[in-house]
Amino acid sequence: MGQCGITSSKTVLVFLNLIFWFVIILLLVFVTEVVVVVLGYVYRAKVENEVDRSIQKVYKTYNGTNPDAASRAIDYVQRQLHCCGIHNYSDWENTDWFKETKNQSVPLSCCRETASSCNGSLANPSDLYAEGCEALVVKKLQEIMMHVIWAALAFAAIQLLGMLCACIVLCRRSRDPAYELLITGGAYA
Repeated sequence: MGQCGITSSKTVLVFLNLIFWFVIILLLVFVTEVVVVVLGYVYRAKVENEVDRSIQKVYKTYNGTNPDAASRAIDYVQRQLHCCGIHNYSDWENTDWFKETKNQSVPLSCCRETASSCNGSLANPSDLYAEGCEALVVKKLQEIMMHVIWAALAFAAIQLLGMLCACIVLCRRSRDPAYELLITGGAYA
């Protein structure tokens, strides 16, 4: 239809072809967004299992002294989310780092900001964050996923409006004489 319009200089056909492809592309993007929203909603419950598996692995590799990525990540998460350990601060007792250091303490990133003399000792549990990090990380990830889902739904609604407008223009074009080419005596008006 578009090629026919180009070769015969019928801008109406070219315009109709452009609207048709616009609607098709919007429809494909719309379907993709709907699929992303559905998959995000379905798999948001599986986030907890994946986080649990990953966080267990990272806590096992924590060494506290060497500035490796895992240690920095754990310290950062504990400071930012105000948490300690996976479920609570006692989880540190099962890590290799705790057993190797033999000082009966947790990382300093477990210390509450209000506890100025905190050294991470398990003898003073009131100086440590009581809540574990796993639940907070899962909650944060699910919040982010919900924001992504709502944004995708908003874009999908806007695109649906765009497709509707394009279809209205396409349908009106065939009936409205204002859209016809204005040719007067072989010259464009």
